[in-house]
Amino acid sequence: MSQQDPFMGPDSNGPDDIRQQQLQDWARGALRSQSGSDPGPIHAVALGGDASFRRYFRYHSQLELTSVGLEGLTHSLLLVDAPPERENNPAFVLAAQEFRAAGLKTPTILAHDFEQGFMLLEDFGDQLYLPCLQAALGDADQDVSDIERVDELYNQAMKALLMLQSDRSESQLPAYDQARLHTELCLFDEWFCGQMLGLALDANEKTLLAQMWAFLEQAALNQVQVRVHRDYHSRNLMVRQQADGSLPEDQLPGIIDFQDAVIGPVTYDLVSLLRDCYIVWPTEHVNRWLRHYYFEARARDILPDSLSFDAFQRDVDLMGIQRHIKVLGIFCRLALRDNKPRYLLDLPVVMDYVVTVGERHPELKPFINWFRRGPMIDMYAVLTASGPMVSASDMAAQFETNHS
Repeated sequence: MSQQDPFMGPDSNGPDDIRQQQLQDWARGALRSQSGSDPGPIHAVALGGDASFRRYFRYHSQLELTSVGLEGLTHSLLLVDAPPERENNPAFVLAAQEFRAAGLKTPTILAHDFEQGFMLLEDFGDQLYLPCLQAALGDADQDVSDIERVDELYNQAMKALLMLQSDRSESQLPAYDQARLHTELCLFDEWFCGQMLGLALDANEKTLLAQMWAFLEQAALNQVQVRVHRDYHSRNLMVRQQADGSLPEDQLPGIIDFQDAVIGPVTYDLVSLLRDCYIVWPTEHVNRWLRHYYFEARARDILPDSLSFDAFQRDVDLMGIQRHIKVLGIFCRLALRDNKPRYLLDLPVVMDYVVTVGERHPELKPFINWFRRGPMIDMYAVLTASGPMVSASDMAAQFETNHS
């Protein structure tokens, strides 16, 4: 779990809060049961959070943790506080089991308590993919200064993805069906247009969005269906720290934040990876990685031989539009409902993806024209007026002033 993000979430009351102590006491008992030795009182250090309500704490144990099957950071574990009323912990464990069975590197779950919402996990360290990619990116004009390093990281990420998608064993993951796709797209209506911008959509606009959502939903359902991480990007992939402290980038990434995994469209995770909301790459590199994946997926019988590259690229584009429209709604909800305004910093990248990719497809032209001339302009005005890191309450007050 990374320490790059200092945000601790709305439930954080400092290192001495009661729930943290309960978690530490539970972890002591779990370790005693696992190893046969009492680790003594546990004092864990709080780490940065994510977009969920989970909290993470690092514990440096004096036990030899290789005795419980860990070969990485042999004296470091993560304690996870995942409130059961907020987080689907059984889904986390199920996805971890299926992903590991496919050969992926997810944290070993040493113990869990669904009733309390506590887990004890293997610790991959702090090195997310994102800062590694940013270091290799180069200057502001996107002249990638270390493309070989970027290629290695993405090749490893795509290798893991192909392993996951090649697994044809029976799955208990839920289906990414039309109802779920539609609910996600409607986050744009509610949170981006309504809550954030204060837009009252008229009948024609509602019809436009309904037609657009139906088109994107069907495009997703028509794709090959495989196991899908659903958030497979640079903030959820890690360079796994080894026992000697090294950070080799030529190995499969550590994969985190997989609790929303489903059976869904084959291009979804690829879009998340290569059209990341947090880092943007020149088109020629993205197309080169897409081709690499396409031929590897055909060789593994993930994609049918009858699917041309042009048809595959269209699937990628439409899947990307669906994902990024959903993300616009999610980021606004995180800012307003969950008091996490930092996600608004990434809205311009996501909006640019929607317009740039959408313009390639005539079927999307009515929506793209409406979005570019209206809501997109309004959102830039709100971001400029409110500032990027104001509190959600201050932002809501600003919205009322702007749209009253």
